[in-house]
Amino acid sequence: MTRALLIVDVQNDFTEGGALGCNGGAQVARSVTELIHTGSYDLVAASRDWHDPNSDNGGHISEHPDFVDTWPPHCIADTHGAKYHPGLEADHIDLHVRKGMGVPAYSAFEGELDDGSKLADALRARDVDALDIVGIATDHCVRASALDALAAGFSVRVLADLTAPVSAAAGEAALEEVRAAGGEVADSDAVRSEVPEP
Repeated sequence: MTRALLIVDVQNDFTEGGALGCNGGAQVARSVTELIHTGSYDLVAASRDWHDPNSDNGGHISEHPDFVDTWPPHCIADTHGAKYHPGLEADHIDLHVRKGMGVPAYSAFEGELDDGSKLADALRARDVDALDIVGIATDHCVRASALDALAAGFSVRVLADLTAPVSAAAGEAALEEVRAAGGEVADSDAVRSEVPEP
């Protein structure tokens, strides 16, 4: 089994102080970096919202958001808010996915790599069949990415302690939805326990 780590939207605008900051987001960034350093993964992929400037991005962005289908401006391409959080060491990322470019997109599988290819195809080309998923927010883009990964035929494990929800109740509901769809929900200790002793 070839296992990859998928890091979902660990960006400045989704961490504390950002346009849509989630409590615990900065700690998620640091903890994901620590997880990468365990050497547990054959490949590391990461997604980012990357919204077009001066656009409502297909109705995704609004000056009067309802926080269900529309949102205030966030993760505008090439701005500070769209950058990876500094606690996440981006030089360890092998595949960079951008999503939401002019259209609403929550799942990393809706985005594209720099060469225009899709994440699922890029993972399959590298013989990946299992994904651990972490990131922000549990109840939105982590949920959507996990469900799409399962639908695409990947084995999925969400590492719940390395996610941050918008709301705790919605985060728990999202994790239950992942379980119901055939995914696993675990903590990052499960990964560390799999690392062979040196």
